[in-house]
Amino acid sequence: MPYETACDMRRHRGTISSLHMPKQARLTKRTVKDSDYRALAEFRYHIQGYLDFSDQAAKAASLEPKQYQLLLAIKGLPEDVKPTIGVLAERLHIRHNSTVELVNRAEANKLVERTRSGSCVFVRLTKQGQRVLARAVQERLEQLHIAGPSLVNALQQLNSNQTSKRKKK
Repeated sequence: MPYETACDMRRHRGTISSLHMPKQARLTKRTVKDSDYRALAEFRYHIQGYLDFSDQAAKAASLEPKQYQLLLAIKGLPEDVKPTIGVLAERLHIRHNSTVELVNRAEANKLVERTRSGSCVFVRLTKQGQRVLARAVQERLEQLHIAGPSLVNALQQLNSNQTSKRKKK
């Protein structure tokens, strides 16, 4: 990913993007079995169910789902990562200009504010943004407590399919 600003470049030093899988973690080519399709479909089904619940809960709290995701991305950043537009765009998997528009809307709703330090612009949660996020996260944690075992089981099934394939070699 190209660096948008010097702030983003400094942030990337010494980090590995979560989207890049280490070579040793890649699976060798093999025949995909019906059980792989079923396990992957089951995992995706449970993830989508949780994400749909999350979107509906955001709307019920008068938040657009992307605004909730923005607030969560800001609050959930690792301590050594600063909340710049570039960082947030990467975390949300959206373009820089889309992130600017999202921050503009959240700022208009008094959920976030921009602060400047030299040439860097940071996005921070307001008190109102923190309150809204805390309520929304509580609901999602409760739902994840319910949906979590199904997600874990589906992921374990995917993993066991891969493990059993490697043992057969």
